[in-house]
Amino acid sequence: MPKALFGALPHSTSATRAGRLSRLGGVVTLGLAAAFGAFSAGSTAWAASPEEIAAAADSAWPGLKGDLFGDRELVEGSGAIALDAPARATDPAIVPIKLTLDPARDIRRVTLVIDENPAPVAATFEIAPGAGLTELSTRVRVNAYTDIHAVAEAADGTLYVTKQFVKAAGGCAAPAAKDPEVAARQMGQMKLRQFAAAEDAGDTARHEAQLMIRHPNNSGLQKDQVTLLYIPAHFVSELAVTHGGEPLFSMTGGISISEDPSFRFDYAGDPALPFHAKATDTEGNVFEQTFTAGQS
Repeated sequence: MPKALFGALPHSTSATRAGRLSRLGGVVTLGLAAAFGAFSAGSTAWAASPEEIAAAADSAWPGLKGDLFGDRELVEGSGAIALDAPARATDPAIVPIKLTLDPARDIRRVTLVIDENPAPVAATFEIAPGAGLTELSTRVRVNAYTDIHAVAEAADGTLYVTKQFVKAAGGCAAPAAKDPEVAARQMGQMKLRQFAAAEDAGDTARHEAQLMIRHPNNSGLQKDQVTLLYIPAHFVSELAVTHGGEPLFSMTGGISISEDPSFRFDYAGDPALPFHAKATDTEGNVFEQTFTAGQS
């Protein structure tokens, strides 16, 4: 997968993106010129709104789709995967995302794409057979008004896609919420919360857990607030979670996962069995911890 799609590239390297931005600049210029002309004529007018600018811009998705999935068919509107995100984000650096998977489709992989982010692939999740995972939530950075696509691949190779438009801007460059020295001291600390079963169904009861990892997850687009120099990209790039010694899910992540990554998920099986989480970041640091029943 091209590094620009996934990891630490602070600027777009796509000629298509450059052309799109050039055309967008023209739209904005024309909008401003029209507004100025109307104002000079004594009428009330405004420059293009962010919504209008986003609507006028060419979508990055056709190119991304080809880069990521080639000419494979993506099935829309099947209900195999649902994506829930706020229409307008309160904080563009911490945008909640929830994926819901149809258990009848036996989904094995989900690719989360934030179309207009500098590195569009936020994460790819691999779901182990029999894990019973049907819901997965995390938090992401959104850098501009954009569609967010989620593509689910079933065991038979079928690709299913859904999308949602999110109004947010500047999330990838937003300053870290935590003091860098505090973040460095706490980096790698993990916590696991377990929640009561969604229903009382004996051995088939569904349970939920949330894994939280302390990590700055620097995007490479943020500036040190003292030196004003860019902070190098440094983020959790790999994560593997097991339950009772069996794989549950893994993630390959990019710069779009928010500071202090958090993953809430459901699973099948005995909640008394231990969880184990292992995370690796882009500097080669490895963090891992085992959580026994009742431990967080």
